[in-house]
Formats: sequence, structure tokens, C-alpha cells
Amino acid sequence: MQALYQWQLSGYPWQDVYQQFAAGDDFGKLDRDYFRDGLMQITEASESLDQELRRHGEIPPERLDPVERGILLVGLWELMRRGDVPYRVVINEAVELAKRFGGTDSHKFVNAVLDRASMVHRGPERGAA
Repeated sequence: MQALYQWQLSGYPWQDVYQQFAAGDDFGKLDRDYFRDGLMQITEASESLDQELRRHGEIPPERLDPVERGILLVGLWELMRRGDVPYRVVINEAVELAKRFGGTDSHKFVNAVLDRASMVHRGPERGAA
């Protein structure tokens, strides 16, 4: 989340953001491969992920708070590319992040967007095949 926030605000390439986090004290606590893959894939696919945000949300990505956009980018990436993570886990974790770091009602928006996206990208898992 923090790395995507920094990437959005700084405009630095994902590799630079990754190196800054790799030098930090908390980096040892992370799943490094997941962090690196996520940061790389999300930033490289940000245009297509933003299209998904437009498709499933009422607010254009460029108008979203960077925290909320970051949460949604991670959630969409996990729904679309990480089938090993159950859709309910993706949505629940995103909602909890939005409650903790987002605006007052951002968790409701995050929940609605990811729920709609999960119907498209995880239909069989949801039983909506």
C-alpha cells in the first residue's frame, strides 16, 4: 500500500520505489517476492487496472484519493491475477485497509467496487458461473 501510494505521488519507476522499501527496516517482515511481483505488475498494468476501476466504480481513478486508488489497484490485481487468494480474502483485506487508512466511507466504496469486479473475474469461485 505504502509503495503504491509513493509511486502515485512521486512518479518514480517501480524499481526505484522497490529499492527505497528494500532499504527500510520493515522490509524483512514482508513476503519479498509477493511485494516485488505486486508492485511491478500493478504499476506496469496500471492503465488496464484503471480501466477496471472505471468499469466497476462510479468515480474515475484520477479523482480517487491515492490511498483508495492504491487499495483498489491491489484488490483488482489480486482478483485478476492471483487466483490463489480467495476473493473473499481480497475484499475483506481491502475493506479493512480502507477502514484504517481511507476516508470516512471509503470502505463502502472499496467493497462495492471489488464485489462487482469479483463477479466478473471470479464468477466460478463465487458460484456465478
